[in-house]
Amino acid sequence: MAVRRVAIVHDYLTQRGGAERVVLALTAAFPGARLVTSTYSPDETYPEFANADVETLLPSWLPFVANHHRVAFPVLGPAFAWHRIRDVDVVICSSSGWAHGIATDAPKVVYCHTPARWLYAPNDYLLGHGLSVRVTARAAAVPLRAWDARAAASAACYVANSSVVRDRIKAAYGRDAEVVHPPMTLDPAGPQRPVEVGDQPFLLTVARGRAYKNRRIVEEAAAAIGARLAVVGAPRRAARPGVVHLGAVDDDQLRWLYANCRGLVAAAYEDFGLTPVEAMAFGKPVLALRAGGYVDSMVEGVTGRFFDQPEASALARALEAFDETDFDADAIKRHAASFSLERFAERMREIVASVTST
Repeated sequence: MAVRRVAIVHDYLTQRGGAERVVLALTAAFPGARLVTSTYSPDETYPEFANADVETLLPSWLPFVANHHRVAFPVLGPAFAWHRIRDVDVVICSSSGWAHGIATDAPKVVYCHTPARWLYAPNDYLLGHGLSVRVTARAAAVPLRAWDARAAASAACYVANSSVVRDRIKAAYGRDAEVVHPPMTLDPAGPQRPVEVGDQPFLLTVARGRAYKNRRIVEEAAAAIGARLAVVGAPRRAARPGVVHLGAVDDDQLRWLYANCRGLVAAAYEDFGLTPVEAMAFGKPVLALRAGGYVDSMVEGVTGRFFDQPEASALARALEAFDETDFDADAIKRHAASFSLERFAERMREIVASVTST
């Protein structure tokens, strides 16, 4: 049957990250789709969401959920489970925690960024959090695992954003999942606005302040060898010599940074990680941790190089050997083009058609 009515459900729209860029790609792939989320903070996420009619499950005046969604376990699970989406042909859930639990009579396609980290990788997820967060998360884990298993079982099919997430889905839920990589949606031809980073050539890293992003390791390694480093996503504060904290930047500034950097340093344990693909779209090589989604997006020797240990000393050695002139910018751009919005949209439409035709 022809799919006319689509709902897209996402955990929360309160930050700028790769998952939110995937939601924007889904809205482009399915024009006119309803967009449902737990809570929406327009000033904290991508401005393009203003073009969508965003439906929220929770009141906008509930600041605890908007600002502390990672510990709002008792609220967010029921918010999705008690909200029923009717009068649609299919529901696409963009989920790393709650969205796959939405109630509906329509088939659900779950685009999984990862099974909930606080349930299946708590040591990594809770690293750097205070005692109250760790106690809350561990106390809630047993009932939440049961809720999560029921939510996973309600899906018509699962789609993984990377091969490592495919394996996690199999381990957590016993379900097979096709890998459909997220698209690169930051248009290199778009406008650029300069950022003050000094006059010296600089490396770039883009990572929010979560412990598994390993931003501290990147800063220590760059400072150890005297390399200039621009850090996007870190709060503006005093930094090590040669390290510039830029805080949050908009897309025009991010384009300028990619276009003018020597290369990108990606040291996080990412489920997929869009920033290497974004850098590649500008023809810039990437020095990446050999882990997670980077294994899917990188071609060693063509798009950059791997380093094997998330340690400042190992990364410092890799940085000393890193020479951006060793790589062909055109070859890097060609590889980045394989992560196109068109390819992503085409495959997602095919998957949606397959679950609605049965």
